Amino acid sequence: MVWLTIVSFLLTLGFILWRPRGINEAIPATIGAAIVLLSGSVTFSDLGIIAETISGAAITIMATIVMAIVLESFGFFNWVAEKLAEKAKGSGIRLFWYVNLLCFLMTLFFNNDGSILITTPILVMLLNNMGLKNHQKIPYLLSGALIATASSAPIGVSNIVNLIALKIVHMSLYLHTAMMFVPATLGLLLLTWLLFLRFKKVLPKTVPTKVTGLSLPSYHPLKPTSMKHTSEKDRSRFMRNVLLFVFAVRVSLFVASFLSIPVSIMAVFGSLVLLGWRWAYLKIPPTDMIKKTPWYIIIFAFSMYVIIYGLNDIGLTDWLIQFMRPMVSGSLLHASVLMGVLLSVLSNIFNNHPALMVGTLTLTNMNLDLLSLKIAYLANVIGSDMGSLLLPMGTLATLMWMHIVRKGKVMISWWQYIKITMVVIPPATLFTLVILYYWVSWLFAGTLRG
Repeated sequence: MVWLTIVSFLLTLGFILWRPRGINEAIPATIGAAIVLLSGSVTFSDLGIIAETISGAAITIMATIVMAIVLESFGFFNWVAEKLAEKAKGSGIRLFWYVNLLCFLMTLFFNNDGSILITTPILVMLLNNMGLKNHQKIPYLLSGALIATASSAPIGVSNIVNLIALKIVHMSLYLHTAMMFVPATLGLLLLTWLLFLRFKKVLPKTVPTKVTGLSLPSYHPLKPTSMKHTSEKDRSRFMRNVLLFVFAVRVSLFVASFLSIPVSIMAVFGSLVLLGWRWAYLKIPPTDMIKKTPWYIIIFAFSMYVIIYGLNDIGLTDWLIQFMRPMVSGSLLHASVLMGVLLSVLSNIFNNHPALMVGTLTLTNMNLDLLSLKIAYLANVIGSDMGSLLLPMGTLATLMWMHIVRKGKVMISWWQYIKITMVVIPPATLFTLVILYYWVSWLFAGTLRG
């Protein structure tokens, strides 16, 4: 049973990272989960516990993706691409900062995988339209991908694994954001600045101020139906109204968390209202969501948690507890930095999804005081969301990004990627972990210890 579970985990991970013939990652994850279930390390009664643990997170993420699909039907992201070129005012440097701001906001409003899948083809389309050379496109695309993925750290709702981990440690979305938003955002600002310094000499001094004839590539996942407007002024007004609504829905998630209302309820309500809005304007019934929504994400998350649950039941977390307890039991600063570094290493070796789940399950069995548990958990999130970006295989989002940019005929090798990340990711991650300690200790130490 033990060896079958371990081999199943390693083979599943290998096929997910390899993805022969572009196989969907949910397929090897499902097969691996079935083997773990048959081995006996996870029982059928455990499946109910697992389903209850991931259900809220999965519903929230799926509702968010539905909102993104509706926005694409409105032509929202084409409008955003045009505004990027307009706001840059012909400056390649200004465009760099706007691209990173867009990727940050996309992850905050939606989620990191959605940000990669939706924004990357749009940026490729925009940069190709501007006539930039391959080496000039890389700074915008690579920095955007790193910021998009790392931006899931400030608020837990931007990453399905973060949401599942929140459920495991019994932390509300509101508390997570209160403790994490400031240090993670400061870390993102440092990361963006380091990327700018690294790319400054490559960025084009001037770029076109107007882009015309923008059309999403055939490989874009949403395949939108563009919305027609009587004038550009009407179009901009409509898009701003939609954006304000999405912002209101996002805020409602934190209000719901503060009031102990299930976050998933507000997410579903927001997506249903937006679907109704689209139906009224575009006459498109919600039935197209059955085909367009990536339901495999739920299967993938459930299957991966089954495998991790099996590793937990065969004693993996017991071994990790013995290894990690000295790190967490010392000073809170050591707990933050060492746990974050450990999760960064595990994420780059095994991918951040299983790494964060294993790390979180381990923490819950260490009988830590409340403050140490919270800081160690948040350090895990920083390690899995930011530290994992050192290697392309550290996150599924990065692997998807490399696949998309190559489809867009932008060439970047693993070595080109690593030459950048090895300079910017370690200092940004360490800085964020240290700031996390000081922020949480200053703001919440008395409350949490009490």
